[in-house]
Amino acid sequence: MLPFSQFDSHGRLQHLITLEGLSNEQVRELLDRSQRYLRRPGEMPARGHALEGITVGNIFTEPSTRTRSSFELAARRLGADVINLEIMLSSRVKGESVLDTIYTLQAMAVDVFVIRDAEPGVGQFVAEHVQDHVSVLSAGEAHLSHPTQGLLDALTILQFKGGFRDLVVAVVGDVRHSRVARSAYQVFSALGVGELRIVAPDGLMPEPAEMPGTVRFSSLEAGIAHADVIMMLRIQKERMADAAIPDSKDYFARWGLTRSRLKLARPEAIVMHPGPMNRDVEIASDVADGPQSVIRQQVTNGVAVRMAVLEQVIANRNIRRAGR
Repeated sequence: MLPFSQFDSHGRLQHLITLEGLSNEQVRELLDRSQRYLRRPGEMPARGHALEGITVGNIFTEPSTRTRSSFELAARRLGADVINLEIMLSSRVKGESVLDTIYTLQAMAVDVFVIRDAEPGVGQFVAEHVQDHVSVLSAGEAHLSHPTQGLLDALTILQFKGGFRDLVVAVVGDVRHSRVARSAYQVFSALGVGELRIVAPDGLMPEPAEMPGTVRFSSLEAGIAHADVIMMLRIQKERMADAAIPDSKDYFARWGLTRSRLKLARPEAIVMHPGPMNRDVEIASDVADGPQSVIRQQVTNGVAVRMAVLEQVIANRNIRRAGR
């Protein structure tokens, strides 16, 4: 059997499980396509017909508001039929039952599976067994990958900074357990960001072999000094023990982004967060809602990015079916 590839035999994107391996040109094509779906506040949202006759199945085995809603809106705004399913696909449901579920939905003419699961490898496993006309998109895989989040983060930075080459980007918090951080690393590496910093307590720092080429800081103040972009990550209470931090109040005292700490970054620095936020734990409310925050724009960009990815894989499918 050939090794798994996200691309078809002509090098066109068929699945999106990870951003690893995407070239600068492929990432920029998706960002350019995404920008066509952006509108100014108050304008009617962008719509299209690229997915007319297509059925998208959203399969989420973890809670999600932003990602699930934005995938559903993206598909519907492009004319697709959408079904939302809460079923187990991971190793918690063993053997052929996983494929039985997928094959049943495939027989109902589901063309795109959007999958979020806490277990690694589920998206790729499904992608390896679907028919050639079907695409699988990751909506978040364990701690490993969240590709559309990485793309929307890149799109947000592009909007506010105009490029990546000279930027200092600091990713702050629980990097060890973060699929957001890993996809950020992959997309910023592809785009050639000037300096990518990993800023985390020692117990929440990824393994030394992970994310090569990054600059690592175990001090928040040092890590965000003169940064152009600060991306805060959500911290879960159960992970605080890994960082030898007793509670949320202590985490905020040591690692929370406050207005005074934000002054260490460049004056025009932007603040990002993938959500949901723990206010006054990893980020102060007056920073999250302040003039340097672009968090709501990230949410807006999520719909545009997911429209672009859906449109891309269906356009590529149509090319394959036409024999080109």
